Amino acid sequence: MQVVRLSHDEAIAYGIIDGEDVVVLDGDPMFAGFQPTAERIPLAEVTLLAPSIPRSKVVCVGKNYHDHAAEMGGVAPEAPLLFLKPNTAVIGPGDAIVIPPQSKRVDFEGELAVVIGRVAKNVKAADAADYIFGYTVALDMTARDLQQADGQWARGKGFDTFCPLGPVIETEFEVAASGLTTRVNGEVAQHAPFTAMIHSVADIIEYSSSVWTMLPGDVILTGTPAGVGPVVSGDEVSVEIPGIGILRNPVR
Repeated sequence: MQVVRLSHDEAIAYGIIDGEDVVVLDGDPMFAGFQPTAERIPLAEVTLLAPSIPRSKVVCVGKNYHDHAAEMGGVAPEAPLLFLKPNTAVIGPGDAIVIPPQSKRVDFEGELAVVIGRVAKNVKAADAADYIFGYTVALDMTARDLQQADGQWARGKGFDTFCPLGPVIETEFEVAASGLTTRVNGEVAQHAPFTAMIHSVADIIEYSSSVWTMLPGDVILTGTPAGVGPVVSGDEVSVEIPGIGILRNPVR
């Protein structure tokens, strides 16, 4: 099932994609369940928004692919390397990634994102699937020069527009059967199967929920493979995950 958050006729709603239409739901499905209304809107007539605005946080995992850890000049940590993005960094498909004036280098990082569906604290990996609402596509934008200058990642990762999400949340997704491809201006920059992740989705949920209480709508970015690089104003970055869709964002 593909869940969307949309704008139509100056109203924001949640819906389910059904062929060429969106079936509008009665409220946020994470809280109200999947209660369809009688309203159907052609998909071509709606604007898709970020499918989840995290209630509290975006949890991210650094260096979760060996090849990316190597390209960053190190080795992958034994435990998941966690950092946070504020929910104000989230934008939707088609929204512009804005290069901050403080930075001379902003990099793209394509990632699989997990959307949490219920309050999660001290979750065991074996039970992690019970807390997943679904999956979406993400970009972890990074002001690389500021990240390196600061020695920690809050500023370099946390600017407004630095966490594009979308276009849908897929509630029935087989992680091990898929992967991602990131393109910049149509040219492939990253390509990897999710089986190359060091720490699985379930292990990441166990580890992160031992630190923070995860709330419905919170998002976990699961890490990026090798191939990250800079973008400049005028570029377009796209991340494709078969089974979910393509997230496209211009850079300004």
